Amino acid sequence: MSEEAKVNLIKEDFRDFPIGEFPYDPAHSAMGEYHYYPPKGYRGRWYDPVTCPQWTGPSWIVTEENGEKYMEQTRLQLPSDDPVLDVCPMLVTGEELWQDYTLEADVRMLSTCSYTGILFRYVHSRLHYGLCFQGRKLRLFKQEQEDIKDLAAIEYIYDCDTYYRFKVELNGSKIVCFVDGKECLSADDRSLQNGKIGLASRVPAQFAGIVVSMNRGDADRFYSAIKQREARLSRLRRKYPLPVLWKALELKDFGAGRQIRFGHLTGTKEMFMVLAQNQKRVHNDAYAHISCLTAADLDGNILWQVGEPSLALDNAYITADLPFQVCDVDLDGVDEVIIARNFKLMILDGKTGKIKKSVPTPLSEEPDEELIMLPSGKFAFDRINVDSIRIANFSGREKATDILIKDRYNRVWVYDSELNFMWKFRHGNTGHFPYTFDVDGDGRDEMISCYNLVDHKGKLLWSLPIEKDHTDEIIIGHFDPSNPGIVIGMASGHEGFMLVDTGGNILTKQLIGHAQRISAGNYRPDLPGLEICITTYWGHQGIIYIFDCKGDLLHQFEPSANGNIIAPVNWNGDGTELILLNGNNQFGGMIDGHGSQVVKFPEDGHPELCAEVIDLTGDRRDEIVLWDERRMYIYTQDNQVRGEKVYTPLKYPHFNGSNYRGEFSYPKWD
Repeated sequence: MSEEAKVNLIKEDFRDFPIGEFPYDPAHSAMGEYHYYPPKGYRGRWYDPVTCPQWTGPSWIVTEENGEKYMEQTRLQLPSDDPVLDVCPMLVTGEELWQDYTLEADVRMLSTCSYTGILFRYVHSRLHYGLCFQGRKLRLFKQEQEDIKDLAAIEYIYDCDTYYRFKVELNGSKIVCFVDGKECLSADDRSLQNGKIGLASRVPAQFAGIVVSMNRGDADRFYSAIKQREARLSRLRRKYPLPVLWKALELKDFGAGRQIRFGHLTGTKEMFMVLAQNQKRVHNDAYAHISCLTAADLDGNILWQVGEPSLALDNAYITADLPFQVCDVDLDGVDEVIIARNFKLMILDGKTGKIKKSVPTPLSEEPDEELIMLPSGKFAFDRINVDSIRIANFSGREKATDILIKDRYNRVWVYDSELNFMWKFRHGNTGHFPYTFDVDGDGRDEMISCYNLVDHKGKLLWSLPIEKDHTDEIIIGHFDPSNPGIVIGMASGHEGFMLVDTGGNILTKQLIGHAQRISAGNYRPDLPGLEICITTYWGHQGIIYIFDCKGDLLHQFEPSANGNIIAPVNWNGDGTELILLNGNNQFGGMIDGHGSQVVKFPEDGHPELCAEVIDLTGDRRDEIVLWDERRMYIYTQDNQVRGEKVYTPLKYPHFNGSNYRGEFSYPKWD
């Protein structure tokens, strides 16, 4: 390719970056699991798709010598048997529609003890090609999930003092690699046809002089593909109503992060919201305490308040659940608020917030050495600091009224609606939020707690043969029309995505990185059954996978942002579900089952931190609630429901809110 024929798409020298840290979350926190929480600062065209809870400091810094700037990877992140730590720092840019292009970069290893290189035809952080120095070799490799294999490799002598000019030419299935102008490796591989570029290194290293170029014909085809994509998106977006602002309200001093519940607190059709603020105790979020609970209407008027509100962000933000729910547990037609606070489990009057019933939380009776994941190896209090609450139906009543409480990762206790103790369960890790469902059809719920199925009396029925990690989210339902049985879907961290039958048999298991969230809905009406969406967080962050009803992969991509709640949205009311990512105009909105952003939120200055899906106007379609610690915007559709039948899918009941609940939308028409 002659110099005259080249079209530069990127020519990056990092001159527009200030010297210092590439933006990152200083706490390396779990906020991005269910908050849109982008790092603050200038990122240019780049983003970091990798996060690790055990990191400190930045992965990338911009440094300078003799007027030239470098992007420097700062970590020594060697391969590890621990999946949390076995992750390679990366920095990514570019367009997913890039196909045939040339990538060049100056690469210097500041340590030669592991891996440094460039990535290309990058789909996401677990699916790409790469060219790297490692083990005194130059390697051309491909990563597909857990599988990393060389397409070609040669012995190569390199050192820590030299900048090497890497160059990769992509032409259809042909990949040709150069170092310092000399052709070194080539391969023929058709599996990845297009994608972005990236920088990657497990050791401190410097990158500079990054150029992405195409010949004129390839560039013209790329620009044409961009226009076709935009035209296609424009046509798709015309099929869906636009979001219009229904309500905008100030949360004054009682705002919170994604700690919100909705319910009918006065016994009328009017919906109220309840928001919880918190205080951290002992160790980060391990023993959080509800410091203020506020019930308000959808105009922001306070109905009642328990505790003292605060304007401090630390009281608004938390990376865990807080123990409160809104449910009519006494079946009098008015919702109560069930809360654990200051070592008491309480039922509050929905209208006033006054205590109707109260019992102390259980004593922590087990020896500390029998418990898992305890900060400092010791439970901090004599009584249980409740981690979350769920409403279930173990009693066989006409509605769910039993109260399940749990501590963090160890034990579950169940009470009836009078706060009489029913039973306790402990077996391995509880996961974050147990799921309850009448599995055997006897009118009483069973409980799925992490990898365990438990009957309505607390007896263990089976456990999956998995000892690592825990389940973050669970759904259960009829996904596959060819399978008459119900199936359990699990997002289980580094154990990946699983479908399990009610006998405890694993039907499919996909190692896709740290599976964080799961949802099911009719995302692809052209396919049988329901589709399942998964997103990742720790390690390889923010990948979105869409599977069919049997658990076979349909689509995978990386939208380059965190906080994707992937909740199903009944937006059109026509039986087709969309998937809500987050509230950001550029990276969020709602996607269809092909991953296309078909609904964007307006550029009206709305809050972006939190998002929720719920029908608030009463037309059976969903509204989108976007809020942060100060403001809340509620969006509805700009049109009316049409048709004789109304689509009213069965969704997760509002009386079981959690940041760790899998979301579902099961088809139903009225």
